Amino acid sequence: MRTTLVAGNWKMNGSKASVQELVSGIVAGIDAAKGQTLVCPPYVYLAQVADMVAGSAVKLGAQDVSIEASGAFTGEVSAAMLKDMGCDYVIVGHSERRAIHGESSELVAQKFVAAQKEGLIPVLCVGETLDEREAGTTVQVVKEQFEAVLDLAGIDAFKNAVLAYEPVWAIGTGKTATSDQAQEVHAALRAIAAGRDAEVAAGLQILYGGSCKPSNASELFACEDIDGGLIGGASLQSEDFLGICSAG
Repeated sequence: MRTTLVAGNWKMNGSKASVQELVSGIVAGIDAAKGQTLVCPPYVYLAQVADMVAGSAVKLGAQDVSIEASGAFTGEVSAAMLKDMGCDYVIVGHSERRAIHGESSELVAQKFVAAQKEGLIPVLCVGETLDEREAGTTVQVVKEQFEAVLDLAGIDAFKNAVLAYEPVWAIGTGKTATSDQAQEVHAALRAIAAGRDAEVAAGLQILYGGSCKPSNASELFACEDIDGGLIGGASLQSEDFLGICSAG
């Protein structure tokens, strides 16, 4: 039986004051019985959030990780550093990293492996652009992104990893894939995993990450292969985020 995971990706948002208010609200209002909860603040607020969620049901994650362990890599942050700061999870392969920073699926796979080597749980993001969806290549695109990691890390790595489907055309646009559209891709991803190991596939949490909000979370999470959400904008308000968490 898979549990629901709701992960908040704050992206490049926040201040010490807003983080204090947001996390206080989440910790006070979270119902652990509804499923797992994760927040992923910018690097500079990891220590603050780690202190605030300590002893609560809320887990801490980062938004990215270096493939390098240490050394002369200005601006990079290693998996060991994230673990040292109290992180349990780290997002890899977010569409903004792929598009803005030119990250290839091969690099994403290396980040996935680097994260797991230090005991972090990777949240691997895959998804298609609007042009790719309109061209009918959605499944082919996410398959290639997913298999790049499967080929490097192996299917057993996904016993301790999370997959997130994020239709790029639905991120921050207000557009949302219908529950049927989302379920179709989630089912395809689980089938890809099942082609390698049915038992691992059955236990793999697959999150939906495209403009999920309190008003549509229940319908999305009710789908057979949707196990929660990777939440962007709605994770910046505790009331909205808790509303999504309660849908689990």
